Formats: sequence, C-alpha cells, structure tokens
Amino acid sequence: MRIGLVTSRPDHPLLAGATALLAPRHDVRWLDPERGGAPDAQGPPADVYLLKAHTPAALALARSLEERGAPVLNTAAATELCQDRVAMADLATGAGLPFAATRPVASLAGLLDEGAPGYPLVVKSRHSRRGDLVARADGPADLRGLLPAWRDEPVVVQPFTENSGWDQKIWVIGGRVFAALRRSELAGDPEPVTQDAEGGEAPGRGAAGDGGGPAVLPPGWAALALRAGGIFGLDVYGVDLIDAGGGTPRIVDVNAFPGARGQDGAPRALAALALRAAEEGAAGARAWRRSSVPEPGDRPAGG
Repeated sequence: MRIGLVTSRPDHPLLAGATALLAPRHDVRWLDPERGGAPDAQGPPADVYLLKAHTPAALALARSLEERGAPVLNTAAATELCQDRVAMADLATGAGLPFAATRPVASLAGLLDEGAPGYPLVVKSRHSRRGDLVARADGPADLRGLLPAWRDEPVVVQPFTENSGWDQKIWVIGGRVFAALRRSELAGDPEPVTQDAEGGEAPGRGAAGDGGGPAVLPPGWAALALRAGGIFGLDVYGVDLIDAGGGTPRIVDVNAFPGARGQDGAPRALAALALRAAEEGAAGARAWRRSSVPEPGDRPAGG
C-alpha cells in the first residue's frame, strides 16, 4: 500500500510511530502541503492519506486528492469544521451533544463594549489555530488586558463552569479510545498547557492520570466520544470534556487529528486504520470518501 502523510512534521511522535510500523511492508511518503505536496499533487495518488496539517494549503491539497478519489483521513470538510468554533458548537448542540453554550462576538473589543456579559466566562478565538486565544475572564479588567494583542479578534464566549482544573482528554483512532487527564490551560497555572505546531498536545506538561485508558473514564464518556466522531465525520480526533458536576460531561472542544502523545497503542491504531481505509477505498467503499460532514443520525466512528 502507498500511504501519504499530509504534514509539515513527519517526525511528530504519532506519525513517526505509525510510519515505523508501516514502512517495512508499505510505501509511506511525506507530503509537505506548504510546498505543494509534490509529486502526489500531479501524479497518481496514494492509497490513503493522513491529514495531520490543518493549514489552508493542507486543506486545499486534501480536497484535490479527494476529488481524484483518494481516501483522506480526516476529510478536508470535517477538518475545516473543527476549526470554526461556531460551526462546531451549532452541529454539536443540534445533534444533542452536551456541548458548552457558545455564542459568537465580532471582536474582543465588541465583547468588552457589551458591558456585563456574565462573568466569569471563557473567551476563545472563533477560528481554532496554533497560538489562538483561549482565556478565562473574571471581569472587564481581564478582557482589557487581552486587548493589546487581540482587539479585533473574532471570538466566541462560553460560560465558565467550575471544575477541578483538569480536562478529560479522549482520543479516538479508528474507533479505539484512549484517555488521559491534562491540566486545563484555564486553571491559572504559571506554565499553561501548550500545543504543538499542528494542534497536538506539547510534551513536558504531564499530570497524574496521563497515559490512562478508557477504564479510567466515567461511565458513558467513551460512548459519548464515539458518538461525537460520527456526528463530525471524524476518524482520528480528540474530544475535550470537563465534569460539570456529579459526573455530568460537558464537551468544550473537538479536535481533528490531535497528537495523542504518550498513549500506548496509538501509533498501532493509526497504522491499522490507514491500512483498513486503503483496502476499503481500493474496493470501492464510500466510507472513506466522504465529501461532507455526515448528518447527526449517521453511525459513530467504529460503530
């Protein structure tokens, strides 16, 4: 099989681990979307592509490969959806997922002009990307402190939910669930959680609970994550949740193709998914050639 990695970082631990498993028997190639993705952009496409990068160039390359019949995981449409936090919230709530209440505001300055929008609150860039705005505001002074860097930034606002300060990270790769606790970037720690260049979790900020699996999750949370994958049309994704009280889950984010760092078995799950997608794509199956996000009633990933 020929397997393409659409990324500017083929050395990413998840991709590197999957490549090490695949390379002895399969042709694994790297396509840098910022350099046009040659030769695949012109020559015969590979049997499957893993879309790790989320830049406009990467999405354009993925769409061109899909138009030529190549399976792309995740699809360009599903990946792009997860970058718009308004569209994400609308789809999630419309499908009945317990997603945090989200409303858009044209700019951070406009939010401050509203006067008393209901503190404490969480303010985020509307468009998810590397280095975007994610902050807690307990009052107008906190918002004013963000103005020098973010005055004209389109944002979304979510009510802040009191919680333990830990995010429950759930990663799903081809229906296999991985989970860990990570310190929330809203917890006010002096060393905030950061992201790598393609939206994955950066190393060096571990926490008790890192490396846990589905057994550590509260009842029903793994099934909720799987359902989210079906709703968003994702095969490799992450769901960030908090406990809203009494074990009630609240989804605060859905990420396409996150890093899943430190999760034993994640590279093997990704390698197996790539081969399965390539085989089913070659057989003419449509499951790996979705050109749009599925309707809420579609089956969940791995279901």
